[in-house]
Amino acid sequence: MLTPPVDQDDWLGLTEDTLPVGLAADWAVLPRCGAMVLFSGTARDHAPGRDGVEQLEYEAYEEHVVPRLADIAARMRESWPTLGRVVLLHRIGTVPVGASSVVVVASSPHRPESFEAARFGIDTLKASVPIWKRERWKDGESWGLEAQHIADVGEEK
Repeated sequence: MLTPPVDQDDWLGLTEDTLPVGLAADWAVLPRCGAMVLFSGTARDHAPGRDGVEQLEYEAYEEHVVPRLADIAARMRESWPTLGRVVLLHRIGTVPVGASSVVVVASSPHRPESFEAARFGIDTLKASVPIWKRERWKDGESWGLEAQHIADVGEEK
């Protein structure tokens, strides 16, 4: 199970376990931060042209995930220097409908920085971290809807 770091302000991780969404939110709160934004991406029961999605399965190029997450956190801190804590967690393996597959949290003294940093965090994670998704639905299964180029952090747009 993932546990938050004691001596760092970035919590990064990849796990097959259920993501600790509430713990991530609680950990990100600091006395100097009046804002905390949490994004939780959950497995849904449909995709374009695919009704009845029953589960998702994620695979990752595991040795590259945490270093990429660290690059994203560093980029977040460069862009929003007042950030308090940052959480970037992703799940691999089977994820049932309704469960979280990814969690991004950003805390800061004020809400604009938290919202902007969290949005950047999830968008950049999706574009630059080597994690792939297989959907299983009532009529079949497939690895995503189309190929995705994995960009370096900073060239994701």
